[in-house]
Amino acid sequence: MTANGDDLAPAPTRAVLYLRVSTGRQAEHDLSIPDQRRQALAYCEGKGWKVVSEYVEPGATATDDRRPEFQRMMDAAANRPPLFHVILVHSFSRFFRDQFQLEFYVRRLAKNGIRLVSITQDLGDDPMSVMMRQIMALFDEYQSKENAKHTLRAMRENARQGYWNGSRPPFGYRIVAAEQRGTRTKKKIDIDPLQAEHVRLMFRLAHVGDGDDGPFGVRQIAHYLNDHGIRTATGGRWGLGMVYEVLTRTSYIGIHRFNVYSWRKKQRKPDDEIVEMAVPAIIDQAEFDEVQEMLHARSPQLKAPRFVSGPTLLGGICFCADCGGAMTLRSSGKAEHYRYYTCCTRNRQGRSGCTGRTVPMAKLDRLVTDHLETTLLAPERVNDLLAALLERRHAHQDRQQERVAALKRQAAEADAKLTRLYAAIEDGVADARDENLKGRLAELRAIRDSARADVERAEGKGRAQPIEITPEALAKFTGEARRKLRTEDGGYRRHIVQAIAQRVDVGDSEVRITGSKVRLLRTLIASGGVAGTVEREVRAFVPNWLPGPDSNQRPTG
Repeated sequence: MTANGDDLAPAPTRAVLYLRVSTGRQAEHDLSIPDQRRQALAYCEGKGWKVVSEYVEPGATATDDRRPEFQRMMDAAANRPPLFHVILVHSFSRFFRDQFQLEFYVRRLAKNGIRLVSITQDLGDDPMSVMMRQIMALFDEYQSKENAKHTLRAMRENARQGYWNGSRPPFGYRIVAAEQRGTRTKKKIDIDPLQAEHVRLMFRLAHVGDGDDGPFGVRQIAHYLNDHGIRTATGGRWGLGMVYEVLTRTSYIGIHRFNVYSWRKKQRKPDDEIVEMAVPAIIDQAEFDEVQEMLHARSPQLKAPRFVSGPTLLGGICFCADCGGAMTLRSSGKAEHYRYYTCCTRNRQGRSGCTGRTVPMAKLDRLVTDHLETTLLAPERVNDLLAALLERRHAHQDRQQERVAALKRQAAEADAKLTRLYAAIEDGVADARDENLKGRLAELRAIRDSARADVERAEGKGRAQPIEITPEALAKFTGEARRKLRTEDGGYRRHIVQAIAQRVDVGDSEVRITGSKVRLLRTLIASGGVAGTVEREVRAFVPNWLPGPDSNQRPTG
C-alpha cells in the first residue's frame, strides 16, 4: 500500500526471446533472425511485456535438444522463483520440430509457471488450444522429416556425380572449385600435395617400416608422426584412432563412401543407401590391400593377449580342422612331458560338441617346425619368393624417387612464390601488415619447410644396395634362417615361428599351415639378421611397469 492507500501497480510480465535458424548459411546471411527479433519485440510492446533476455541459436536443428543456447535458456527457466514468465518464439517449429519433445518441454516449463507463446500461432491454455498445438507440432515434425529426406536425396545424387557435399575432406585432400552453376559453385576434392605425402608415409610405415626395423604398428606410427612434428589437418597430435582411420579409409584408393553412418541412430546405414564416389587416389590398390591384411592379422579379436605373451609355441595360431575352435594347452600329470594341444570345443562340450583330437605338444611343435625348415625354407622355393620381392622392391624404389622429385619441385615452387612476395613487399606493391598476406606467407613457408624435411628423410635412407641372388648366397641365406629358427638349447624361437606361420589347422590325416609370403620374406630379410624384424611383427601386450624412476621416491641416506 502507498501512503494514499492505493495498490502498487503490478509488475510487468517478463519475457525472453528464443530466436533460431536451421543452418549456418542462413545465420551468416541474416535471413531470418533479424526479422524474428523485430516481430517479437513488436509483439511484446503490444502486450506490455518486458524483454529481459534473448537466446539466439544460429544454425541449429530443432529435431533434438542438443543446442547450447536452448539448454542455457532451460537452465534459467528452472530457477525458483522464475526469472521470467514467458518464452516467446516466432512459431512452435522454432522451439521444436518433434511433437513429443515439444510437449515434454511445455509441461516442464508449466510446472514452474512459464508459458511458451508463439507469435504466429497464438493459442490459449484450454483443451482445444492444446490439441491444436499438438496437431501443428505433428505437421512440423512431418515437414522436417520430408525436408531431410529430400535434402539427403539431393546430396546423394550430388555425390554420385562426383561433387563434394561440404564436410571437412579426409586428411590428404582439399576442396577445390569444379564448376559454376548459376550462383552456386560446385566443388570437388583434390589431392593436397603436402598432406598426401604424409598419407603415403603412414602407409609406407605400416607396410615396410622406415627401413630399419620392419613394419610399424598403429601406435608406433602415431609416435613417429608426433616425434617428427607431423600434425593432423586441424594442427593436433596424432592418436591411435586417427591413424587407424587413415590406414583403413578407402578414399585413398579412389573410392570415397558418402552417407555411411547415421550419427543420430549411432549405426551404419544399409549398403543400398551408401554412395561411392570417385576421387583422386593417393595409395595404390596392392599396397592398401596388404596393409589391411596386416591390420587384420594383428587384431586382438583374432589372437588374445595371453597367446601372444605366453610360452606355448603354437598358442593362438593352432585350430581344430573339424570345428574351427582353438587348440588349447592341457596338462596330464605333474611332469611337463604330459602336455597336449586339445580342441577347446571337445574339452568343454565332449564328443557331442566336436569329435576333435588331442595331440602331444612336443609332437605337433616338431612336426610344424620340421616342415618350415625342410619345405618352406628350401632354397628353390625361397629363390622364387625372393625374385618376386626384388621386383616389387625395385618398383617401390622407382616410385620413391618420383615422390622425392615431386617434393623437390613443390619446395622450389613455394620458395619461388615467397621470393616474389618478398620482392613485392620491398617494392611497395604489397603491404606487409596485410593479414591475408601474412597468412599466405606462413602457408608457403610451411609447405616449403615440410617438403624439404620429407626430402631429407627420404634421401637419408639412401638407395638400397643391389642384391644378386646366387646359389651360394641363397644357401647361406636359408642356412642362417634355419639356424635362427632354433634356440641354443634345441628349442624353437616362438616369435619367428608365429611370424612365418599365421595359422595351423590340425586334422586327422593332415596338418595344414597357412601364412603370408610377403610376411615370410619380411621376416627373413630383416636388417641385422633374421630375427631383427620379427620382434616388430608380434604384438607386445606386456606393460613396461615403472619404466623410469620410482614415482614414490624414498629419502636417501
